[in-house]
Parts: sequence; C-alpha cells; structure tokens
Amino acid sequence: MENTENERKKLTLLVSDDSKLLRKKLRAELEALDCDVIEAENGKEAIMKDLKDKPDGIILDIVMPEVGGIEALQVIKEVSPDIPVVMLSSAGTPQKIMKTLKMGAIDFIQKPYTTEQITKAVENIRRRIPKK
Repeated sequence: MENTENERKKLTLLVSDDSKLLRKKLRAELEALDCDVIEAENGKEAIMKDLKDKPDGIILDIVMPEVGGIEALQVIKEVSPDIPVVMLSSAGTPQKIMKTLKMGAIDFIQKPYTTEQITKAVENIRRRIPKK
C-alpha cells in the first residue's frame, strides 16, 4: 500500500516543442493521464521553466529555434541531473537517439507518436520520481 500514493501523485510535465499544435495535442493526452502540463516553445524557454517551475519530467523536441533539444538537454541535465527527460522528434537518426540517451534521456519517441508511447513514457517518468 505504501507505493500507491506516490504512484498516484499528479505529475507536472514540461512539454517543449516549437509546434503549438503538437503541444496542444500532447497537453490533452497528458491531462487525460492525470498530468499537469507546462509548455515551452523552444529549448531556451524549457531551460528557464525547468529552473523556475521544477517539473517532475520533461518531454523535449530536438529541432527547435533559438536553443535545440540536444543543447537544452545538456543544460537541463547539468542543473537538474535527476529529472527524467523523454526526447520526442521526427529527426530521430540513430546517432541522435544514441547521443541523447548517453546524455541522460530516459527514452526517445519518434514522431508521429502513438498514445501508447506517451502512456509508456509517463509511466517511465512516474517510476523515476524520487519517493518522498
């Protein structure tokens, strides 16, 4: 019974993607999975919101204006080394996938994504939340 409360904790997830339409679609899916959503439209904004809002996890696109997802991942992992980050991109070359996983991303989802992939990613993030 101990874990039930932690597993049911409402997650706050930061979604960073330059596509407003994708953020809106992802927000609806994440809210259906009992998550609060913070949005960022580029990597620079994602870094600032990670520092300010301290989300439980981040879903990060790779190709974005100003600061891309790989650069944002590097900075986020320096300031918040334990935060679970899932990369989401249509630019998923094997090299980029390996690079982001080596940098500390917990998963890489290829666009267009499926609801099952997002559900699995949320469960993966939930499992990595430190027990309080």
